[in-house]
Amino acid sequence: MLIEINCDIPLKNGVDVLRCNVYRPLPEASGDAKLPAIMTAGPYGKDIPYSVFHANSYAELPEEQKSKWSAWEVPEPTFWTKLGYAVVRVDEQGSGQSPGFMDTMSDQTSSNFAEAIEWVSEQPWCSGRVGLLGISYYAGSQWRVAARRPKGLACVIPWEGMHDYYRDRVRPGGILSNGFINFWQNRQINTNQFGVPERSGDKRDANLPGMSPRPANEEGTLSEEQLRENRTDQTVDTLRNKFMDDPYFASREYRLSDIEVPMLSVANWGGICLHLRGNVLGYLGAASPLKWLYFITGRHDLPFYLPEWTALQKSFFDAFLKDEDDRNWKGGPNAANGVPAITYCNRKGNPGFNKTSAERTYGFKQASVWPLPNTSYETLHLSPKGLLEAQDQTVEGQVRWSGLTGESVRFATQPFAEEREVTGHPVLHVTLSVAGDQEANIPNDLDLFVTLRHIDPQGQEVMYTGTAGDPVPLTKGWLRLSMRKLADDSLPYLPKRNYLSSEVQPVKAGERYTATVELWPTNVTVEKGGKLVLEVGPKDQQGCGIFVHNHPEDRPKDVFAGVNVLHTGPGLSDLVLPFVN
Repeated sequence: MLIEINCDIPLKNGVDVLRCNVYRPLPEASGDAKLPAIMTAGPYGKDIPYSVFHANSYAELPEEQKSKWSAWEVPEPTFWTKLGYAVVRVDEQGSGQSPGFMDTMSDQTSSNFAEAIEWVSEQPWCSGRVGLLGISYYAGSQWRVAARRPKGLACVIPWEGMHDYYRDRVRPGGILSNGFINFWQNRQINTNQFGVPERSGDKRDANLPGMSPRPANEEGTLSEEQLRENRTDQTVDTLRNKFMDDPYFASREYRLSDIEVPMLSVANWGGICLHLRGNVLGYLGAASPLKWLYFITGRHDLPFYLPEWTALQKSFFDAFLKDEDDRNWKGGPNAANGVPAITYCNRKGNPGFNKTSAERTYGFKQASVWPLPNTSYETLHLSPKGLLEAQDQTVEGQVRWSGLTGESVRFATQPFAEEREVTGHPVLHVTLSVAGDQEANIPNDLDLFVTLRHIDPQGQEVMYTGTAGDPVPLTKGWLRLSMRKLADDSLPYLPKRNYLSSEVQPVKAGERYTATVELWPTNVTVEKGGKLVLEVGPKDQQGCGIFVHNHPEDRPKDVFAGVNVLHTGPGLSDLVLPFVN
């Protein structure tokens, strides 16, 4: 490769610059041909080797994806330059080697990325076409910058990346997801800020990313006070700002409908606490006439580099960056001899989790549209006996638990009489109230946590691979009852809320409230004799991992302590499942 380190990308304000690394094939490999570019921009450090950023993950990569130039969650340059692409890796403003104020996932960050794309497209070695490819942060940034339509942007592959900052990442259901935000900000962001002193590394939690060695910036280091003044902090901002009309969240809004470039959105069924929803709703909302949605399984860091998936990435990029179309992508979704709009992994059986061999036992199915065209939405009613029943109760009942700290309750189906597939968006309708407890605590709000589980015919719960390799159930959902108001464009299978400060609704003891809970999309084939189990309660349940919602200022005792009541009976509480016929 030809490697250029710390190239300056001048920004249009005439003051700031972004710094990037450019990796290109040697001239004897590419001749005089101009090259399409594959590009990323993010805050994790373009110069920090994957092998030290997350050594355990790096060890599991295929050999063709390993080199001293490999980096976390981004395309591997030795692999892609051999295929005739340039790889451009940018440090966001205020991170790595790019000076300035660091404001992750902000409007300014997206604007800078758009300018960087245009700069790359105009370089003398570039063909004028830029594609975006990356995982997680490097996927989430694609939605925001694609909506700006920068010159030269030809196509995007957001691979497991949220698109909705509020609903997907920060406050699902209106409840602060502080656990991951704290981990991410303190371990992966602050440690790589521009001006941080040189660090030899930290071996704590070697199975988790971040805390890796980093070189000092050529311009020198900043004091701790200067570093704090030169960055925003999501742990602070997401706590202080609760509503989407707060300026902090409002400034991060954009329109998915402004995205028009060809798009391959890749979701992971196991990403039930961070990215999954974003890939699905991002696909649905984008205006791109050429767009596809894939569902895969496995840890978020590994499938991206496996040969079956790099072959998919290459085929897509070859079509839209090189005009070499081996799968008729340009014919559009569902074209003859082309690629169906939807391809999804169908999770059947109990092969285990967090190993590639297990994930590869699942088969794949294809469809022309999402939600799947042959979906039948069937209602199961919650009963006070802990059942999910096809027939509604004729009399009313109650299920109670202690607010804030109480144990969850579960509702199970009967064993399935025949094999059935569930794929799509489950929805829970509930009737809730609050009451005082023996200590005279009376809630004036209620947080509801929901989990859907799968029990195999042998009575064992099936665990799937979560984002970090942890065992997770089928899917989850969340709702703060005071934020229950649905938006006018809410759909029966996809509840929508605007989360505005003006839409907060009271929660008072002795009154009943109906609410609809969005569960994130899921897939499972339940075999004959298997069951589904619905768990509801006032706090995080198994499978949340580091994605906990337990900040004492967001969930104070004086607001949430007391008794929560779920009402069952005629039309009061039910679960709607998307069965595929």
